[in-house]
Amino acid sequence: MTSPLPPLGGTTTVNASLERAFRFFTGSLTAWWPAEYHIGAADMAEVVMEPRVGGRWFERGVDGSECDWGRVLAWDPPNRVVVTWQINGQWQFDPDPAHASEVDVRFTADGPDRTTVDITHQYVERLVGAQAVYDAFLQGGSWTAMLERFAKGLADAE
Repeated sequence: MTSPLPPLGGTTTVNASLERAFRFFTGSLTAWWPAEYHIGAADMAEVVMEPRVGGRWFERGVDGSECDWGRVLAWDPPNRVVVTWQINGQWQFDPDPAHASEVDVRFTADGPDRTTVDITHQYVERLVGAQAVYDAFLQGGSWTAMLERFAKGLADAE
């Protein structure tokens, strides 16, 4: 049994309603997810999160190819979404759900037009090559940096 790794995560507060923040986070991933953060053979054209439990979280390449990243475990708009992270330490999709970590995203209203978004990425030790993934998040690909991109994308979309 692998020792647990501390959860990764981040928090940001955006000037948007709860519903708008959730909708932009889950439905406009392409607008804020870095294009260079892809694992498919082709350059990434878009990131898709299917809006239902069991839905896919995946990238679509510019050539139309698709590469899974994980599955939706919880879909509770506008409060919470949980997805599996099934990208291993070799930056490849691992179809075995026993090797999946989980990304839990919670949205909390701080007023009518202000929302706090909290990400907790846990069970990273389940991944094959877990330490490589963990280290990559700590060395610049952090959820804090991703949330900064999300907040900027949301502000620019107004």
